[in-house]
Amino acid sequence: MWPVFEESLKRFRELESGLSDPATAADPVKYSRLAKEHGQLGKQIRPYVEYLQVREQVQQAEQLAQGDDADMRELAEAELQELRPRELELTSRLEDLLLVEPGEDYERLIVEIRAGTGGDEAALFAGDLYEMYTRFARTRGWTVEEMNFSPGEAGGFKEIVFGIRGEGAYRELRYESGGHRVQRVPKTETQGRIHTSAATVAIMPEPDEAQIEVNPNDIEIETMRAGGAGGQHVNKTESAVRLWYRRGTPDELEVKCQDERSQHKNRERAMRVLRSRIFERNQQRAHQQRADHRKSLIGSGDRSDRIRTYNFPQNRLTDHRINLTLYRLDAIVGGELDEVIQGLKDYEKKQKLSGTGATP
Repeated sequence: MWPVFEESLKRFRELESGLSDPATAADPVKYSRLAKEHGQLGKQIRPYVEYLQVREQVQQAEQLAQGDDADMRELAEAELQELRPRELELTSRLEDLLLVEPGEDYERLIVEIRAGTGGDEAALFAGDLYEMYTRFARTRGWTVEEMNFSPGEAGGFKEIVFGIRGEGAYRELRYESGGHRVQRVPKTETQGRIHTSAATVAIMPEPDEAQIEVNPNDIEIETMRAGGAGGQHVNKTESAVRLWYRRGTPDELEVKCQDERSQHKNRERAMRVLRSRIFERNQQRAHQQRADHRKSLIGSGDRSDRIRTYNFPQNRLTDHRINLTLYRLDAIVGGELDEVIQGLKDYEKKQKLSGTGATP
């Protein structure tokens, strides 16, 4: 029933054997590589092993429930009432795990939100999206780390970059990349006309240094005085850091981070963002090369893809990828994203399990 998990279980046992080998322990590089793969596979294997145990118990109880002994039948039926819900729960969890490869189930993300068309209203909307995601993250017990931002003139953000860390973070938020459109009456509108503005979101897994190795020769570092609040210290020290990656080439990337005091901390954060952007770009290229795989995704994650509309006058949210419409926008922007995310997961799960790979 689960050939993917059977292959993972086989590999997991091979890794366990390899890690217990004295020759592996004597090779720190090899041991670290195997241990990391072992840990990643363990997230899949633990629920699968539990599923196999529960499934076996269900089969045994079903046999007893069909026997001649009335007392045993009663006990077996009572046991099945407890086992079957657990079996369904584990089945759903395993189906969710099929959506993400073991090596891509990241617990650390970097989120970038940028105001698009719409001027001040777009910046305010970017601020609303930031609040929505951070509230959702905190309800899950995840950690939120603000990394860099550029405030809008009337509030909100022209751009904000922040980190999220927690179990299942990528699995839950991976569908949020793309263009988000808002329709509402701005506070500055005196005639009550509805305006349309936009913001873009990028959800980027945060790889470690082993996954993305950046050549120091490809980086130019600039320091400058940080802007914004911070008193005299901001004006006297060059704590802000800008990294240029492969400047002047088609692969050029620019990252800027600023903190009130620590240049070292800014440089560290900028490197984290840079690694995530390089990793995201590599993923996009890989998806483009694997056209059959790309068809199985709910959108490409490209910022140019309009994925969702937030209509405030109608209290309506529409996700255009799966034709999902909900009339509880106030709760959703307040952080209650569960129904939206579950709809996206259910859609992709259905496509993967059916093998169609079709997009809406």
